[in-house]
This record gives sequence, C-alpha cells and structure tokens, in this order.
Amino acid sequence: MTIATTPLTTDRAELLARLSQSETYDLLIIGGGATGLGTAVDAAARGFKVCVLESHDFAKGTSSRATKLVHGGVRYLAQGNVALVREALHERTTLLNNAPHLAQPLAFVMPSYKLLDTPFYGAGLKMYDALAGKDGLGRTEFLSKDKTLRLLPTVRTDHLKGGVKYWDGQFDDARLALVLARTAAAKGALLVNYCPAKELLHTDGKVSGVVCEDAETGTRYEVHAKCVVNATGPWVDLFRQQDAQLLGKPVKPMVAPSQGVHVVVDREFLPTDHALLVPKTADGRVLFAVPWLGKVILGTTDTPRHDLAREPQAFEEEIEFILKEAGNYLCRRPTRADVRSIWVGMRPLVKPQDDDGENTKKISREHTVMTSKSGLVTVTGGKWTTYRAMAEDVLQECFEQHLLPVRAGGVTVHMPLVGAPKPAQVKHRLNATQGEHIYGTEAAAVHSLPGSDKLLAEGLSEAMVRFAARYEYARTVEDVLARRSRLLFLDARVAASVAPRVAEILSQELPGVDVKLPDFLALAQQYLLSPA
Repeated sequence: MTIATTPLTTDRAELLARLSQSETYDLLIIGGGATGLGTAVDAAARGFKVCVLESHDFAKGTSSRATKLVHGGVRYLAQGNVALVREALHERTTLLNNAPHLAQPLAFVMPSYKLLDTPFYGAGLKMYDALAGKDGLGRTEFLSKDKTLRLLPTVRTDHLKGGVKYWDGQFDDARLALVLARTAAAKGALLVNYCPAKELLHTDGKVSGVVCEDAETGTRYEVHAKCVVNATGPWVDLFRQQDAQLLGKPVKPMVAPSQGVHVVVDREFLPTDHALLVPKTADGRVLFAVPWLGKVILGTTDTPRHDLAREPQAFEEEIEFILKEAGNYLCRRPTRADVRSIWVGMRPLVKPQDDDGENTKKISREHTVMTSKSGLVTVTGGKWTTYRAMAEDVLQECFEQHLLPVRAGGVTVHMPLVGAPKPAQVKHRLNATQGEHIYGTEAAAVHSLPGSDKLLAEGLSEAMVRFAARYEYARTVEDVLARRSRLLFLDARVAASVAPRVAEILSQELPGVDVKLPDFLALAQQYLLSPA
C-alpha cells in the first residue's frame, strides 16, 4: 500500500503561501538532501509539524552524486568498523523493501589475479554475509575462472585465477530523495526548494528559527520553530559558525570535504548485470564498475578539498586514475573519447578535532549529531544507505536536548515510500534504461499526461517533464534533466540536445518562471570531457 494514490501537486504559490503564515513549527530543517529529507519523513510520520528549506534543488549537492550503491561497506569491514557495517546492512534491506522501484539487489564480482586473492577476500565477504544474517541478499560464492568470465565477459583474462561473487544493492539517489520529499509532504510537512536560509534567528540566546529568501522573487520570510536542524552536508560549518557568533566563541570546523569522481561509459565496456569491484587499486583505493540505467559508472576517487564548490570539477589526475585503473581490468581500455558524462560529489566526512582532513580515506563514514549551546542541532557525515537510521538519531538528540516532546520511533521501518510497489511486483531492473517504471505505482499517472508517447530521448518523455513540474517540485531545466530524469549524469551531450524542448514544456507548465536554459547548457559542458 502506497502513501498516496493520487500525486500531490507542488504548486509553488501554495507552498510559499503556507510559508508566509505566522506559525511555529515543531521542527525546521535546513537542507534538502538525504539526511534532511529522511529526518522530515520520520518527524512528519510521528506527527510533528515539519518545514524543510533547501537553498537550491532537493539533492542538488552530495545526495545526487553518490556511486549509486546501497551497501554495508565492504571496505569499512576491512577497517574493522563492524558496528557501522552491521547497521548499514540492516538499513540496506529496509531501503530495498520500502522503495523497491528505486533500490534493488545487485551482484558484485571481484576478479582474482593472484592465487591467494580468492580465499583472502572471500573469507572477508563470508563475514559480510554473517553480519547481514537474515538481511542478506544472497550468499557469497567462490568462482572459477570460467564462471568469472561468464559473469564479467569483458574482464581482462591474462593471469585471471577466478573470483568471488557477493551481493549488495544499488539505487537512484536523486529520485529517492524526491520520493522522500514527497512522502514527507504526504505526511503534512512543508518543503520548499530554492529558498535558502539566510540567517538564524535567536530568542533569549536560543535558536528559534531562520530568515529565508525565495530565490525566484527575493521575498524574505521568517520561519519559527521549536527545534532547528542543520542538515546541510558539507556546508554545516557555515551555520555552526553563524550560530557561534552569538556566543562570541568560534567553533572548530567539523567537516573534512572530500570529492568523489565518477566517469560514465557505454554498457559495451561491461555488458552484464553484475558489477565489477576491484578492492585494492594501485594506490589502495576501491574501484567500481557499476551497470546503472543503461550505462556503466566507473569510480570513485577520494580526494581532499579545501573549498565547498557547488559544482566541483574533477582533477585531471582523478580522471586519469579512473581510466587507467579501469583499463587494467577491462579488455577494452576506456579513453577520454568514450566518456559520456563525468560528475563529482562532495562528501561531508567528519574529522577528529586534531585531524587536518588530509587523509580522507581513513576518516570514518559514521555520522555525527551534536547540539550547540543555543540549541542548534547539527547532523553530518554518514552515507545514503543509513539515512533512515540517521534521521532517528537526529530526533533522539532533539528529545534528549528537550527540544521536542518524546514520541515513539521505528515508524519508518516498514513504511513504503511514495510510489513504492510491493517488491514482488517490480519487473524492471535499475541497470536497465530509464522509463516510466521508475515511478512505481505512479507510472499510470505519468502515462496519463500529454506527451507520454513523445520521447525526447531514450527513457524520457514529454509527459515525464510535465509530471516533474506538477508533482515533483521541478523549477528549471537542470531539475528535470539532472535529478527527475538522470540524463545529464548518463550522457551530457544528449541532455544538452534535448534541453531546449524541455525548456519549452516547462515554460508551458510554469508560466513566467525562468527555467534557466542557458545555465543548463553551460552546466552540461562541465559534464563533458574534452579530448586530451
């Protein structure tokens, strides 16, 4: 049973009218990424009055740029972080059950080129199975050379000894974020994108709300709340510093930004439903080759940064690293000319207070929740797989700090998200091309809109653009082609070619709104890789 049988409209005038009302929310969340949206769903499901403000679009930052894996974290097990892995494995299953059209099991194959690789890594993956227990998706298998080649037909054959197959999951991160936003809205929460929080409000030394600004009109609003949560990912320190100014005591930054680069190539490089995992590349990092929405994602890197760019660019050495390492394991070495899209995500890694953030591969992926003396609750770190557990931890912190009245948790464990069918009803896989199936039980609603028979590109119809504008908070061409559809992340050149028609349809649906076509065309160029 889904949250709502009829999609809720996301008319911006109605959302801003609600925002302008002088009322006090129980919970005001700054940040519309995985953590903020997950917290909104949990809080709204417990009956709290919730408001979420996002400065750009939902999942515009880190939460749309993941490696698309729902996983326990094999490398975290190697680091000895058993508790994190066990929690993530449990949450992996919860996510797969609550949004099976957007999160599904995926088999990984780890090829072995040294005699002892198979037993060494296989033993660790057997432990991975044991930690998963009843939440396991399939048992780890030791593979012969022939079986490895059947599962990975384009893997390099010289010196191949065999391999290990194990199970994790994959998902569509940006669409999952949108479904979380719409699920929270169905539970009564108010969510507004393109409405940045400009400054914190304090009353008697305590945080009591924010001043926000509609990015489209410049109109400012005061929003008051009993509890304010800073869930802005890599940008949490900006609000922590602002809050600290009231106390006259600066705070030490808690985030060590790191970027992960992803390169997308055609499926011919890995024409299989299995993902490739290289556990230890030349510099010790993990390399994935993941089939996703008709393409293959190669990545990822883990490189420290000292800025907070909204659209971070890949460093040349990162691009060369991915292409070179992928070429070491695939029969055909991918070149710059083969790259369809390249995108970069910023990770908000939480660093120890005596750490300079330079070695981000060793910083824990666990999340941190803390409260300032003024009552500002900050959450950062973590990963997509554990978003629901992070949300529960945020609310528990609000209870312990006496910012909200205690209400029983666990309400989202078995709560299907908007559009979720029963797992047994899902027929399409996430490694297949995009299509109406990504909407789950709402596919019929999409198909009923004008233009369902008019494809702009493979997996994108005119009706999908209209649905994005009417029901999914889309305001710009980028919103549609980067996050409602994932075309920008799959093939930036094709995305640029259909952008003018997307702009025309959006302008029909959103009269008078600047849908920012020139901005998108410039952005698409950044996702293209120029020849060396």
